[in-house]
Amino acid sequence: MLNKISLGGLLLAFFIISSPAFAQDQSFKIVDTGQKACFDNTNLMDCPDSGQAFFGQDAQYKGNQPIYRDNGDGTITDLVTGLMWVKARGSKVTWNSALDGAKDCKIGGHSDWRTPTIKELYSLIDFNGWLLNAKGPKPFINTKFFDFKYGDTNAGERDIDCQDWSATKYVSKTMNGNPTVFGVNFADGRIKGYAITKPRNRQKNTLYIRYVRGNTKYGQNKFVDNGDKTVTDQATTLIWQKDDSGKTLNWEDSLSYCENLTFAGRTDWRLPNAKELQSIVDYSRSPATTSSAAIDPIFNVSDKESYYWTSTTHLDGPRPKNAVYVTFGRAKGYMKSPRTGQGQWLDVHGAGAQRSDPKSGDPSKFPNGHGPQGDDIRIFNYVRCVSGGVAIPDSPPTPTGFRSSKNKRSSNSMQRQGGMNGKGNGKMNGQSQGKGNGRSIRQGPPAEALNACGGKSQGDNCSFTTPRGTMNGNCLQIGQDNQMACVPEGHGKRQQ
Repeated sequence: MLNKISLGGLLLAFFIISSPAFAQDQSFKIVDTGQKACFDNTNLMDCPDSGQAFFGQDAQYKGNQPIYRDNGDGTITDLVTGLMWVKARGSKVTWNSALDGAKDCKIGGHSDWRTPTIKELYSLIDFNGWLLNAKGPKPFINTKFFDFKYGDTNAGERDIDCQDWSATKYVSKTMNGNPTVFGVNFADGRIKGYAITKPRNRQKNTLYIRYVRGNTKYGQNKFVDNGDKTVTDQATTLIWQKDDSGKTLNWEDSLSYCENLTFAGRTDWRLPNAKELQSIVDYSRSPATTSSAAIDPIFNVSDKESYYWTSTTHLDGPRPKNAVYVTFGRAKGYMKSPRTGQGQWLDVHGAGAQRSDPKSGDPSKFPNGHGPQGDDIRIFNYVRCVSGGVAIPDSPPTPTGFRSSKNKRSSNSMQRQGGMNGKGNGKMNGQSQGKGNGRSIRQGPPAEALNACGGKSQGDNCSFTTPRGTMNGNCLQIGQDNQMACVPEGHGKRQQ
């Protein structure tokens, strides 16, 4: 892989990065995603060479490796970002309580704790995690240093009901006018918007909070227009294309687009990883409030409602068929009202969310999105290439013991499923089929529930008969295979 960058270029890069003038602006050091394996559209693969398909993905560029220090007093210091974190998981609280509680936090003898911004909180994400695996999930956070727990399935929660609040409130609203705050779900590796008040019962929503202190400049960009259609962020030392790709591409073609780009006198362009791309989101902007994408106007965008690919594979089980994207427009979902049967596209998680799409395929097969909230499936997304920063070419060995996606889990798994507009089944009278981290993994719906939605659309009314009687509910898309099943009413919670 080193054939792409000459030894002289590496020495020059080292000299520049080491110089005081360069280093003094690095108030926003991006921690590497931690991804150390390569994948094609569906499987683990040996990392490709330059010129081969799928070259240039996340694992082939080594950034600032995470370095944590346990201070022995309930705090963890991130030696890369300069941020100090509370180690403990704590209890779920409302957003206002999370904000107010910071001033009362005295952990480690410190009195300057604060609720983290979404960029501070996202610095902790580790993309070696996955959720859907019968042998047990793996959190998207380093549990050697940070306490973590999944949703309490014995209390009727879903595995993913363990999200963290940030201090970053969405400047617009989600769903049908819900005031919303961005948060990170370290169970399934996503940024989404969470309603401050649950629309179904008007009760205050409760999530976890992990306070932070130190480096108050973290997450603040310092963009400079270089006058050659590139933009430098002096805070991160990343150099960006001022314009995007101008057309949408699938994941493989997005990697190739950046790797083969010669532009502004540079040949070291690459597709940004998830953390690099999220670093340039401007959470003070949104299509609904500023008539712009959620990005600084120093950049040009082809579509203010755009999604952008990253080089980071999103594992699930650990099936690698999806890759991470960041929404610079509204994070849309197709929501069908159980009362009226009318469906519409809504902003379900906010401009600046991070989700994932299939790396390849036909988006026309998802006219009503996918999953309980009808997540918009585009597959072909925009690209904005990046260079600079700390990105050392790497070719990690193929991991041993990594379970290939060829060993697929059952398509009937219900462990992540929730309801549509408050309807759904988070428990689904299933049986325990295994243990993962001490938690039961639920079996999927019965065949009757699947047959009840044959030929129906998401949100349609349905019913099926079980030994316990007739179950009435709504048809919902479930699992990674986009199956439609009849989910009984009153058993679940809306997916967050």
